[in-house]
Amino acid sequence: MSQDAPRQVLVVDDSAAQRQMLSRQLARWGYGVVQAASGGEALALARATDFDIVLSDWVMPGMSGPDFCRAFRALPRAGYGYFVLLSAKSSKDDIAIGLDSGADDFLTKPVDATELLSRLHAGERILAMQAELRRRNADLERIHADLHRDLAEARRLQLSLAPEPVVALGPAELVFLLRPSGMLGGDLVGWFPIAAGRILLFAVDVSGHGVAAALMIARLSALLATGSRDQNIAFHNGRPLPVEAVVARLNRILLSDRTGDLYLTLLCAELDLATGHLRLVQAGHPHPLLLRADGAVLALGEGGLPVGLVPDPGHCALDLHLHPGDRLFIGSDGLIECPGPGRGDLGDDGLVRLLLGQSQQRGTALADGVIAALSDHAGTADFPDDVSAIVLDWHGP
Repeated sequence: MSQDAPRQVLVVDDSAAQRQMLSRQLARWGYGVVQAASGGEALALARATDFDIVLSDWVMPGMSGPDFCRAFRALPRAGYGYFVLLSAKSSKDDIAIGLDSGADDFLTKPVDATELLSRLHAGERILAMQAELRRRNADLERIHADLHRDLAEARRLQLSLAPEPVVALGPAELVFLLRPSGMLGGDLVGWFPIAAGRILLFAVDVSGHGVAAALMIARLSALLATGSRDQNIAFHNGRPLPVEAVVARLNRILLSDRTGDLYLTLLCAELDLATGHLRLVQAGHPHPLLLRADGAVLALGEGGLPVGLVPDPGHCALDLHLHPGDRLFIGSDGLIECPGPGRGDLGDDGLVRLLLGQSQQRGTALADGVIAALSDHAGTADFPDDVSAIVLDWHGP
């Protein structure tokens, strides 16, 4: 035998002579042997020891061989046990009954030594393959655990790219919502100052999911970094660019070194904190919603092409003025395309109703309320797509 420790074989037969004959033969072939005189005794032994191979007589008082086989298969085991039924029965129906009980093989009595050895070799191959499968599964489990740890750390780092959930800027309050659908997301929201009293808001949704989208988000975070004007694409020679020039510059960068099929939708907006003047560019991102203080709800923008698809998408800027009490909502398509059981996607109208239901909420309570309302619509908090949003409440200078 090839393994270091001998295979353990359980021989079950109510005939002591048959047990002894089989046991001596098995011992000569290098197997470890344990004997049992009945199915009940064998079952008790099998509960305590994971036998590699079982040779069991069919006809025994009390528990028959097929009954013992069924009970043996029901036992919790670390590995597989190869089961051979021994019987003078040889009809096709009898063999079918034996195999249906869970037996792997069938030998007619009296047992021929050469045939028995060949069946044991077949069992050895099955056990070896099963052991190799267990080993590979263990390796896969370790790989999966390592990957899960790496993804969890990547998720933590990615979420660290998000701004503080609530930012107070005098006449304006910003609320940021970022909820990846999986371990890693393809959405990004943020802001940074571009001049005294002026800020730039951006909301990004990269096509696809997973690692590739997450790597694109990391790169975009670097391109829109708040720490260095030299690296931030919103500046040229230290001076802020118009918002439409920022979008055009990002489009050129993505097209110049594009190595895959990823593109992104973008909403980029410049806000003057002194006047409430807002200039925004929509590049394939869902229409931002302006909830006026007087109750009017406006869908802004004309859609536009995503960033990174064509050389000259022709994005146009939109100008408007915010009034005290206005609320601007910039959301990703993970909101409007969120499905509900039997109700279809949330849609634009559903998003408006959701936001009107949160009209009295502010700060983190607003973000929590949006997620709670979306969960009610979806029937679950596990959304199929990333959910991100920026809410701008304008109080007035």
